[in-house]
Amino acid sequence: MPAFSSAPSSYRPLYRIDECANLMADACVADDNGDLVFLSIWARDTAIQHFLARLTLGRDEEGLSQFHLVTGQDSIPVFVGDAERLEKRLTRAYRRTLFGSIVNLWLFDKRCVKPDKANACALAVFSGEADRTSRLWALVQETCPLPLLDHWREPVLKLLQTRDMLRPLPFVIGPLQGYRLAIDVPAITTALGELIRKGVLGVSQ
Repeated sequence: MPAFSSAPSSYRPLYRIDECANLMADACVADDNGDLVFLSIWARDTAIQHFLARLTLGRDEEGLSQFHLVTGQDSIPVFVGDAERLEKRLTRAYRRTLFGSIVNLWLFDKRCVKPDKANACALAVFSGEADRTSRLWALVQETCPLPLLDHWREPVLKLLQTRDMLRPLPFVIGPLQGYRLAIDVPAITTALGELIRKGVLGVSQ
């Protein structure tokens, strides 16, 4: 998960959510289909709870199946999909303001913190200043059902990226990086076998 501060920064712009006037977002990540992967929003506690309730309601009950982030002249749609796949973290960052207690909500896909090992897929969202290579390699080792030795890191990451099994997420707002890992286990098994036979990968470093 991201490691940036849970306090609003004067260096980080806030973006309005069209359907919820009382909410402001400072970070958002979505996948290739526009589905929500990570969202950080700020508001009063009542506005946050109202937003969470709308995510669980049907369209006829004023539920939210998508929302729009307003960034300058653009209004970008983000799809919520199945709210059951999302987890939340709440922090009351400012208790005494002119507007009452200000709450920070992180809403994110469960695969950001726990890979889907049955399907060999995962999502990664972390700070833009984080060590990308180390974080992605740890995620690959945790997700892949095959044993991967530490010194295989560079060729295996290159292989996954070349075969489009590891790629950056296309929509990121805020100081974050986002990646999707989707391992084709039969294909990666064959490819690793070829690298071992060629001597590219071995038991010793």
